[in-house]
Amino acid sequence: MENNDAVIIRCENICKKFRSKTVLEDVSFTVNRGEFLSLLGPSGCGKTTILRMLIGIEHPTSGRIFKDGRDITDAAPKDRNIGIVFQNYSLFPNMDVYHNISYALQAKHMEKDEIHRKVTEIIGTVGLEEHIYKKPKQLSGGQQQRVAIARTLVLNPDIILFDEPMSALDAEIKVALRQQLKAIQKKLRITMIYVTHDQEEAFALSDRIMVLNDLRIAQLDTPYNLYHHPADPFVKRFVVDHLNLKVRSIEDSIGADV
Repeated sequence: MENNDAVIIRCENICKKFRSKTVLEDVSFTVNRGEFLSLLGPSGCGKTTILRMLIGIEHPTSGRIFKDGRDITDAAPKDRNIGIVFQNYSLFPNMDVYHNISYALQAKHMEKDEIHRKVTEIIGTVGLEEHIYKKPKQLSGGQQQRVAIARTLVLNPDIILFDEPMSALDAEIKVALRQQLKAIQKKLRITMIYVTHDQEEAFALSDRIMVLNDLRIAQLDTPYNLYHHPADPFVKRFVVDHLNLKVRSIEDSIGADV
């Protein structure tokens, strides 16, 4: 039986149409407090649309969205206490790390001492102490990503959404950043919802994975169950067969069993 106290997000019978094109149909799911949930699927399956509806940039054509039991379907983004990290980071190029992170707090007219305390604490959490006075162009892609995460975390959201944040990074940086992101999530026990088309990324990060296909949820389950008990041929092909192919490719390249 589902523990309602543990549920932070509930989506009920969500449908979304853009003019005559349906992109989501009768989608229902819950997200637990402190969970890392990935939305996984091919391009155009509705992953980012779900994210945009959760933060309030888009609204469902029908269906309802609840956060902590409160209907937020039509609530303004500022009233949801949900943060988002975009694919392009959207950092201010003329500001250093400290001021990129402090900007939103200054806009809230917070006391300078409190801003300094919060910003330095978050900079320590994401491991950017030695880069505090660098501007974005002086940082690597992975470091810029951590600034974007810190800028969202400093506002103390209940949930952070990620829209394919590592797609522009090379493989080595991706692996390191995955580990850092998961460590941050565990340390702060914050709910994260993460959009990706990368099966390995979803498996490395997630407590549960929502696989989307053909306007609907094909399977919402743990990585273990997705791999060992795929719900249908699409999940088997898109998840299991892909991962097996990647393992075989690695074995062939190094001449050994992985």
